[in-house]
Amino acid sequence: MAFSSNDSGGPMASINVTPLVDVMLVLLIIFMITTPLMRHKIQVKLPNAVLHKKPNEPPRPPVTVSVKADGSIFWNDDPVDQSLLDSKLASIAPLLPQPEVDVRADKDTHYSSIWKVVKTAQSNGILKIGFVAAPHGKGG
Repeated sequence: MAFSSNDSGGPMASINVTPLVDVMLVLLIIFMITTPLMRHKIQVKLPNAVLHKKPNEPPRPPVTVSVKADGSIFWNDDPVDQSLLDSKLASIAPLLPQPEVDVRADKDTHYSSIWKVVKTAQSNGILKIGFVAAPHGKGG
């Protein structure tokens, strides 16, 4: 490794910036080439979203719909049948802001029972449907 020295015989403490400038120029050229490629080729006129929420209005608490392994359905821990579930979902759909519907199910529940609940919620206009699960390693 070679060291340059100044007039007094000691090592020179200046930094050689030539390699840094070379790297910067290479990066500049790469960005100049890739930036035009990031544009979308197909132009689509996107719709504007309208949020119907009153300012400073607290969010509504979520509604929990539980489905047991035998197919029985519970609305916030109260047993309901399919027609009562349909009417309850229809009653909360027009509320603003609309509450989220959380679906809880036993791990042994057939998916068709869960699908019926989700399909009923969607057909009544519920926009936010979530699934509740236990953290990994914990049952119940």
